[in-house]
Amino acid sequence: MPKSLHEHLSNLPEEALQEFTQWCVTQQAREAGYEFIPNEAKLEDLPTADYIPELVGQFMDTTRKDIRTGLVATFAGKQADNHSLSGLPAMVDFVSLYVKHLFPAEGTEENEAEELLTKASEQQLEKLSQIAQEHNVKLSA
Repeated sequence: MPKSLHEHLSNLPEEALQEFTQWCVTQQAREAGYEFIPNEAKLEDLPTADYIPELVGQFMDTTRKDIRTGLVATFAGKQADNHSLSGLPAMVDFVSLYVKHLFPAEGTEENEAEELLTKASEQQLEKLSQIAQEHNVKLSA
């Protein structure tokens, strides 16, 4: 059985985590129906250790606007806590879970919701693998 996304995050350099986070909150979130344009002035010249929290904070401020997204954030936070990561990998894990669970819109049938979650998970793992490869890191199975 292949590893879950969170099992790879601690093995990646911070730059790869940053690139994956950017993809999650801009491109993948857009596919889920959430348009997010980061405030580049606040991100400019930040080291990765500060960049990721600032980017995630901006994204959460933009997207967490109703009860549903608040519940999705709570669910993603609890799931990320269960993964027992720390630091930047924990934050990246949280935001990837949050974005993934934005895909099923309110009122989506259970079967369709499962398909959307599976597809989003596959997209995330493919993108993470691509980014890891660009940073000369091989994800183990």
